Amino acid sequence: MKVLISDNISSKGVEILKKAGLEVDVKTGMKPDELKACIGQYQGLVIRSATKVTADIIEAASNLKVIGRAGSGLDNVDKAAASKKGIVVMNTPGGNTVTTAEHTMAMLFSVARMIPAATASMKAGKWEKKKFMGVELFNKTLGIIGLGAIGTQVATKARGLEMNIIAYDPFLSEEKAAELGIKKVSVDEIFTESDFITVHSPMTAETKNLINAETINRMKNGVRIINCARGGIVNEKALYDALQSGKVAGAALDVFEKEPPVDNPLLTVENLICTPHLGASTEEAQENVALAVAEQVADYLVRGTIRNAVNFPSIPSDQVPRLQPYITLAEKLGSFSSQIFEGGATEITVEYHGDAANVNSAPITIAAIKGYLTPILLETVNFVNAPLIAKERGIELKEVKSSEAGDYYSMIALRIKSKNKESYVAGTLFSKKDPRIILIDGFKVEIVPDGVLLLIYNNDKPGVIGNIGGLMGKNDINISRMHFGRESAGGIAISVVSVDSTPSSEVMEEIRKLPNILSVNQISL
Repeated sequence: MKVLISDNISSKGVEILKKAGLEVDVKTGMKPDELKACIGQYQGLVIRSATKVTADIIEAASNLKVIGRAGSGLDNVDKAAASKKGIVVMNTPGGNTVTTAEHTMAMLFSVARMIPAATASMKAGKWEKKKFMGVELFNKTLGIIGLGAIGTQVATKARGLEMNIIAYDPFLSEEKAAELGIKKVSVDEIFTESDFITVHSPMTAETKNLINAETINRMKNGVRIINCARGGIVNEKALYDALQSGKVAGAALDVFEKEPPVDNPLLTVENLICTPHLGASTEEAQENVALAVAEQVADYLVRGTIRNAVNFPSIPSDQVPRLQPYITLAEKLGSFSSQIFEGGATEITVEYHGDAANVNSAPITIAAIKGYLTPILLETVNFVNAPLIAKERGIELKEVKSSEAGDYYSMIALRIKSKNKESYVAGTLFSKKDPRIILIDGFKVEIVPDGVLLLIYNNDKPGVIGNIGGLMGKNDINISRMHFGRESAGGIAISVVSVDSTPSSEVMEEIRKLPNILSVNQISL
């Protein structure tokens, strides 16, 4: 079998693949047409961030079985197209955790003491001691947005500097935060209470432009901002204005909305420190991810073992036809539950009823947990590390099985609990293969869990559906399906609207202002 390495990785990774008996070609710097022309002859593809594995490339990959990413980010891979074709997509989460956390700390020190600017000044023959008056880190408040592996490492290192650490993470329970010596707060408290803010969350619809003109305005005067996560989480125009005005005393960016940042005005600002996406750029980290991805790809192609796959769990091939529909259903239920449950969960129970109680539940439960964690963590979570990540966040996992499934042949349900609230979502398989959500917190429904959904709680009054439809039509948003459920006539009802395009924040606000609308959640499945 043949493996193509299309981006630069450590030679030790190449040797691992060859020792496994695989034929390896290293062809870096190819243009998309060149990759498309040759990909059909390979069973494995190893990449970093430069190669874009689009749907067109995947369509041409007639023999491809696995794509391995040396690193964690997978926004350069069309995972849906790969999954549809049965191609396993793997990454190497954790290989650059320490390196990125250390780079964050380097940025933290640099922005506090203006080290790069002071160095440049001295090399220009100047001695501007008064100009570069810094601030101490001791006893300052560090606000961390995203307390995954990297955020946790940063918190651990910052505790050694005797900083006061507050953190926002939707999956972090108060109990786990206390165990880590961190105060769990809302994202608004991060903005208002922090002297330094560092971002360690993936780029999602919720985190895009999370730090913007409005949120910066709520921050302390003289706040300092660090982003070693993803470009676009910090709005660059807003940051530029705030650096110019002095509202933000300094910023340190390792990532940008467009990379490289050509003609970016931020690069002209003296109180900005920047590096060219070096978070994972140490010899140790690059060797770690190269060795890891090579071993994973070799294990799969030679022995059929799946590790760190983001789109397939590790199950025997003869069980796939029976389990895959349940795995899909469980992952959809997890993702749906995550997007409607506010706050950090402390307990997730996966219930199996009817036929679902008779199958191998281990990979299905993992799929449910992966689905729950993915909306926020994206490529950081996969079928291998999902239980560990849940445990790290103080989430207790349970399973319950029953032969009874009510009106259905089989049913899977997720019960999500925190200290003060609980959510219950259940689903089944139509024709033993098509997932449906059938119960949301006591409301009976029949929802196709796919695409963009609007979950609307409303008073059961005439005109609600017409108002929603009219508003969608006015904004040129096509409704593909509508599903309804209610407690009782005239009581509280839910409407689930499937739409063909994502409504803007302005449209969402218009929906909230309609008569008898109680709440609206936008869900992406």
